[in-house]
Amino acid sequence: MADSEPTHDNPRNTRNLPAVVSPGEVLRPAAENWLTRAIRTLFGWKPGSVRDDLQVVLDASTPDEVGFSATERTMLRNILSLHERRIADVMVHRADIIAVKRDIPLGELMGLFESAAHSRLVVYNETLDDPEGIVHIRDLLAFMTAKARVTDTAKTKRKKALPAGLDLRAVDLAQPLADANIIRKLLFVPPSMRAIDLLAQMQASRIHLALVVDEYGGTDGLVSIEDIVEQIVGEIDDEHDSDEPPAIVRQADNSFVADARARLEDVRSVIGEDFVTGEAGEEVETLGGYLVTHVGRLPVRGEVISGPGNFEIEVLDADPRRVKRLRIATRKERPAPRIQRESRRREATPEAGPAQANDNASPPPGDGAGPQ
Repeated sequence: MADSEPTHDNPRNTRNLPAVVSPGEVLRPAAENWLTRAIRTLFGWKPGSVRDDLQVVLDASTPDEVGFSATERTMLRNILSLHERRIADVMVHRADIIAVKRDIPLGELMGLFESAAHSRLVVYNETLDDPEGIVHIRDLLAFMTAKARVTDTAKTKRKKALPAGLDLRAVDLAQPLADANIIRKLLFVPPSMRAIDLLAQMQASRIHLALVVDEYGGTDGLVSIEDIVEQIVGEIDDEHDSDEPPAIVRQADNSFVADARARLEDVRSVIGEDFVTGEAGEEVETLGGYLVTHVGRLPVRGEVISGPGNFEIEVLDADPRRVKRLRIATRKERPAPRIQRESRRREATPEAGPAQANDNASPPPGDGAGPQ
């Protein structure tokens, strides 16, 4: 409180008491949880940040000791890890982005909304590296409703009233999206940005979709506010989300069919610890990423690649940009071609001697002389 303020506003007159909080220090509650005090006493730790304290308590306690349920503990751990998580860790990669051109007809846009099962779609000019904004299905619905609404004058002239006062025939489904003036702005963020910072930015700007761009301005991926929230609470499925099959499925012949986007740790948990990817799997997270790194190029459909270990991977589905579906099976033992040739040569050697001796013998008289 400033010296110029009257002292009667501070009835206890604590202005002249010594300060208990130094400048720049965060005021913390005086009371500590008994478990935290016990841990500090046991290990001799000094008071640190609240983040470190909470992490220690979660690691060194059971749910009953601290009053957190298993779900709460999981969410708290996810919140703590979100501090270090980057946009590149949570984004949808460029190959999986569903986007539309700015001149797409409204009728075609409606069909794409239905098949994509998204409420927002990225809008671009010529390529995805030239984005313009986003279109929301609610804005499209509002635009079409306004166009279809019948005026009071038109209602009085009609003999039969239209349902809900809407004439959908008045909506021009061939009209380009750009002419509807319903394209909204979207955020542009670098892949190195912290996810928690983008969450705060989305809340402040009320824009819940961001395009991830690289240092040259090219599009790397897309991230929504739902992608970030799912890092805390887990997967969020609504009534429109379809039940996707498992990323990797064991077949009757003990082979495995896998989505190329399956995480390597999930693949290893299904196949077993023998599926060791080595150095090629250290810098990537997905099965498709490992395959490209292992081969050093993009495999084509039908190609069978040896490895890792005693496994081989067959590319079941792929396009010019990525691999999609793979089959993993134990590599069949095939004799090397050189060994086969040497084996055949050893088998033919005993029979070759007499034949060669006969070839070197003098031909019988008259053989090869021809007619006289």
